[in-house]
Amino acid sequence: MSQIESQVGMDDVAAIETLRDQMAKVKEELGRVIIGQDEVVEKLLICLLARGHALLVGVPGLAKTLLIQSLSDLLSLDFSRIQFTPDLMPSDITGTDILQETEGGHREFEFMKGPIFANIVLADEINRTPPKTQAALLQAMQEYQVNAGNHTFHLEKPFFVLATQNPIEQEGTYPLPEAQLDRFMFMIDVKYPSYDEEVRIAKETTGNKNVQLEPVLTGEEILKAQDVVRQVPVADHVYDHVVKLVRAARPGQPDSPSWVQEMVMWGPGPRALQYLVLGAKARAVLRGSMLVQIEDVNAVAEPVLTHRILTNFHAQSEGVTSADVISRLKEEALEV
Repeated sequence: MSQIESQVGMDDVAAIETLRDQMAKVKEELGRVIIGQDEVVEKLLICLLARGHALLVGVPGLAKTLLIQSLSDLLSLDFSRIQFTPDLMPSDITGTDILQETEGGHREFEFMKGPIFANIVLADEINRTPPKTQAALLQAMQEYQVNAGNHTFHLEKPFFVLATQNPIEQEGTYPLPEAQLDRFMFMIDVKYPSYDEEVRIAKETTGNKNVQLEPVLTGEEILKAQDVVRQVPVADHVYDHVVKLVRAARPGQPDSPSWVQEMVMWGPGPRALQYLVLGAKARAVLRGSMLVQIEDVNAVAEPVLTHRILTNFHAQSEGVTSADVISRLKEEALEV
């Protein structure tokens, strides 16, 4: 038995197996409402187990909002949806003081909490509102608290922000600042369904069928599941792979290949290391494994690194995207 394997006790094995079965039940239930998008569902569950937030990018009509609402139903969590618009104010998200009259006839301010006070927050079309309002999410996503006036409120855990973004209509939108993009663990590319899946969509979603979802997990069970994920051991060679992968993506570093120097303007920071490890741990647990493999790291590399690698004009002129950079880095890392 290896040193890593010896770190996993019988209680840990049982907890991981239970968690795998619970997540399988969540996937099965979501399949009653969402046709296809299996990869998107898995990435969302990885984010949830790793205590991360996700940005879903896809054209309208791909069931992004329905998926998030259905997930909140299955997890028995408080859900709120914020439709981001150009006139949305920060107080519309966090809440504001309202002048109220007390029983004794006195007037005093009472803080009315905004939609940010939920377990799952859907930030719909987040790039349609100005940076001042986008920034209202920053503290909540990172510190799990909200400052409003003289008040500081701690958000109830689990707390999970899921934002959507339309990649087509960019006129009149406000691209997310790099600081806020970095708060999202995953950027998930929501693709079109396959031919067979669209046939099912046409048949199964145009009648009177009404699916009622029953909760599978409570908030307390989710918090325990997140603790289980943190306890999954990682071998030193996997940590080395994570560090080499991230450092190779940074131009100006001695660890990065010459083609990265030519193609990449900015690379990922240390937060990418943390999310790669946590994402790999969560993926291993979803597959019932007690150990993290390099395969788990590579599987979460694209959603973790895509929005943390900024290609330059030279790369863009040749049609090279950040996803292409990540794919090549993974190949070269495996060859070493």
